[in-house]
Amino acid sequence: MTQAFDVVVVGGGPGGYIAAIRAAQLGLKTACIDDWKNEKGGPAPGGTCTNIGCIPSKALLQSSEHFEHAGHHFADHGIHVGDLKLDLKKLLARKDTVVKQNNDGIVYLFKKNKVAFFHGKGSFLKAADGGYEIAVAGATSETLSARQVIVATGSSPRQLPGVAFDEDRILSNDGALRIAQVPKTLGVVGSGVIGLEMGSVWRRLGAEVTVLEALPGLLGMADESVAKEALKVFTKQGLKLQFGVKITDVKVAKKSVTVTYNDAKGAAATLEVERLIVSIGRVPHTAGLNPESVGLKLDERGAIVVDDECRTNLPGVWAIGDVVRGPMLAHKAEEEGVAVAERIAGQHGHVDFNTIPWVIYTSPEIAWVGQTEAQLKAAGRAYRTGQFPFMANGRARALGDTTGFVKFIADAKTDEILGVHIIGPFASELISEAVVAMSFKASSEDIARICHAHPSLSEATKEAALAVDKRTLNL
Repeated sequence: MTQAFDVVVVGGGPGGYIAAIRAAQLGLKTACIDDWKNEKGGPAPGGTCTNIGCIPSKALLQSSEHFEHAGHHFADHGIHVGDLKLDLKKLLARKDTVVKQNNDGIVYLFKKNKVAFFHGKGSFLKAADGGYEIAVAGATSETLSARQVIVATGSSPRQLPGVAFDEDRILSNDGALRIAQVPKTLGVVGSGVIGLEMGSVWRRLGAEVTVLEALPGLLGMADESVAKEALKVFTKQGLKLQFGVKITDVKVAKKSVTVTYNDAKGAAATLEVERLIVSIGRVPHTAGLNPESVGLKLDERGAIVVDDECRTNLPGVWAIGDVVRGPMLAHKAEEEGVAVAERIAGQHGHVDFNTIPWVIYTSPEIAWVGQTEAQLKAAGRAYRTGQFPFMANGRARALGDTTGFVKFIADAKTDEILGVHIIGPFASELISEAVVAMSFKASSEDIARICHAHPSLSEATKEAALAVDKRTLNL
């Protein structure tokens, strides 16, 4: 028997589950299909982000940072720790607990908002009168019908050509979160968000980490000043970073992986490590969706083709998150999910792609929103900058973490904030003020004139805004 809904969401990651909840809040009869399983085979909604991405990686980053502080920084505070030991099994178990708490939280939210949840793999069956039929393949088979369908199936890790993930020696983000014993040597291919975060975790826990990057420098998408500071700090911490690398061969042995490559000068080199994390990007996940059954259009990358409002080529079918164009960020997917639900309900959902923040949860954290100096130069737009170091911030001194700075970029004529770039403590939290300011087209002078609590890290934001007009008060 076919169960009828107003909206069916395929995928229960950040974009999917948020879209389902918002649709239900708007009075639409809504279902969400998700096939993630926990260790016992039960439902584990939340997608890659909750299960093997954002949430578990942050848990490991926090635990590994505590371990490093205990071993190297507590003494600065007069706290002496003797016989420091790592219980990796318990550390990983804590990570799993955090994941389960988030899984359970999503299940609770579905019940609270009266979203029907189906545990299984969703796929298109056919177009039906006024909508579509969706198959659910799980412990039991179901057929759902819906007037509107939101596809939120996320993304999968990209493999090195000819080198499959075995999650033992060749690791994706999934395997990188589950290494049962700290390796003496660890290789990382790719110095993006996943590569830097996972490399940082295992370096702190005792591994010798070498990062191989094909691009000529670190963090090409970030502002150059932030990238330079990050390279200096990560190198000092012990990450070995090599750029301009071209990998020619990867051989997997019983207890090691050997990577053969050409370095930036074209010289042949090899790297032998116990394990290799491959983090060279992600690809849209549409396997098993059966898009051809309804004529859903994909592009050459396998992404679902959508317009600016996330409409596909089919009436009543929408797509959001990693499976469409744009940055593969959980919060971008969430915003698209809310906007699509509101559009379905006849409202005017909106997403401003110019004010989506980026965050890398290393130590120091890195965060930015808006444009970089390089982008503005390429566009021929005149601008002014202001920068303030955490070294001159009282709260950062008290924390014992004075690495990095806050940088503002503002239009030379109007003073509108065009970009804010932060590297330093709690950058992930500080960037939100910049997002709010840019969303309201604020000027750097607006931030400079707002009272910020003292002592706080946010004062560095105010001082950077003041620096645009060359009138910092504490530098």
